[in-house]
Amino acid sequence: MSKKMRFAIIGAGVIAPLHARAIVSHPEAELAAVVDAVPEKAAKIAEEFGAAHVYTDTRQMLQECDVDVVCICVPSGGHRDATVAAAEAGKHVLCEKPLGITKADMDEMIEACRSHGVKLATVFQKRTTPHALLTKKAINEGKLGKLVLGDAYLKYYRSPEYYKSAGWRGTWAIDGGGALMNQGVHGIDIIRWMMGEVDSVFAYTAPLIHDIEVEDTAVAVLKYKNGAFGVIQGTTSVNPGQEPRFEIHGEHGTIIYGDSGFKVWKTVDGDAAPLVSEGSAEGTDDPNAISSDGHYILIDDLIQAVWEDREPLISGEEARKSVDLILAIYESSRTGKEIKL
Repeated sequence: MSKKMRFAIIGAGVIAPLHARAIVSHPEAELAAVVDAVPEKAAKIAEEFGAAHVYTDTRQMLQECDVDVVCICVPSGGHRDATVAAAEAGKHVLCEKPLGITKADMDEMIEACRSHGVKLATVFQKRTTPHALLTKKAINEGKLGKLVLGDAYLKYYRSPEYYKSAGWRGTWAIDGGGALMNQGVHGIDIIRWMMGEVDSVFAYTAPLIHDIEVEDTAVAVLKYKNGAFGVIQGTTSVNPGQEPRFEIHGEHGTIIYGDSGFKVWKTVDGDAAPLVSEGSAEGTDDPNAISSDGHYILIDDLIQAVWEDREPLISGEEARKSVDLILAIYESSRTGKEIKL
């Protein structure tokens, strides 16, 4: 295609530069506009990455600016309104995680994009790492046999200053939750993607360290629909933050990996762990310490999905599954009951 896909970024906070860097690095994309209620923040991103247009109002941008795709980088509680407005304007959407913070929000977002004929993709960049892809391939090929346990240990740390840095952080109304909904949702997406659908969950959640409404510490026990069990631990209270770790055990083997690489790769057929370059424990303490490589892959996928008229790699329907699981964990913690999904 000779025409470049024109992007706008809505929300000029911490995550926006990752989208901007990925967009301007892509030969089939260009950054046309940046939107933020604080004009100085939008102008800073626009200047750094060469966007010609700066707006403080999303609907004005959608009416005036010739763009094909919008990246939704506003706080989680604003994802629905921005996505629906973009869909109604005929723009494709790449939404940051989590897709939404309520079932109703996600229903509305998915339906708006479907009814207006635009693509809805979501950012779960941890699915694009070599370690995740190789583990998923081994599971699909049956190298672990019948799955027995699937665990995700998501022990991040966020300082009190982090929660004070923006009024929406650590709130139910706008953040939608705490350590699980904001930081842990990536790992929750990964373990559910690896292990399959969850049948039920029992959980405890609480703010044990921080003065916030939502949880900074959570433990959940899962029963998967394939019969396996699992544990999710998610925090922003563990100091220092630990590398996220995924442990998958089957009757024929075990794979354990983290952001920095494979820790265990043992199967009955004796395969050695695949040789891939080591990564780093991104974002365990600092939310700014994240690479844009995964965003590039997902932006490229969305561009190709538009050209080829197919579903994106991580569609709205797929992305909502991790949020549905988190909402079930919250319900279990509130009620003291096992919750069926």
